[in-house]
Amino acid sequence: MEGYLSQDELKKIGFRNLGEHVLISEKCSIYGAELISIGNYVRIDDFSMLVGNIEIKNFVHISPYCGIHGTGGGKVVFEDYTGLSAGAMVYAASDDYSGCYMTNPMIPDKFRKVKACDIYIKKHSVVGIKSVLLPGAYLDQGTAVGAMSLVVSRTDPWWIYAGIPCKRIKKRSQKALELEKDFMESAIHYEG
Repeated sequence: MEGYLSQDELKKIGFRNLGEHVLISEKCSIYGAELISIGNYVRIDDFSMLVGNIEIKNFVHISPYCGIHGTGGGKVVFEDYTGLSAGAMVYAASDDYSGCYMTNPMIPDKFRKVKACDIYIKKHSVVGIKSVLLPGAYLDQGTAVGAMSLVVSRTDPWWIYAGIPCKRIKKRSQKALELEKDFMESAIHYEG
């Protein structure tokens, strides 16, 4: 597909694991590919950045201008049927900005305090445009995060969240679980 890396180009990157039917934009930046695992039917669009320990399972879409940072001792896991809307950012590590420590990766560790914590985006969860997930964010199954929200802790399954920091807004339908079953039984998969 035009604008995306060929299968040969994808294999040369050196991912820890690379599934089938993977589309990654030619304009995507990838650092630490040996730590990144990508499943089947994954699409990563223009100007997104993947760094460090990242696991992307199946049927995942990463929209343009997203950043996924599995660095500093934390990892980021996307389960099946998940996605990030344009401009969403995910950070598994963050400096302490209290002023008691120095900040930024160019400063030796003994002068910094970094919080690192795994981030999980469980099945059927979606993250709205320009939202931010910080260390410790855990989107339980079926979570929907509204645009420009900040997630810093665990969500409850099948709820819609929004705000800074995000709060529960309303219950979300679980019909997607029935549709998933029908989809998997139909053996018709997205080809592009």
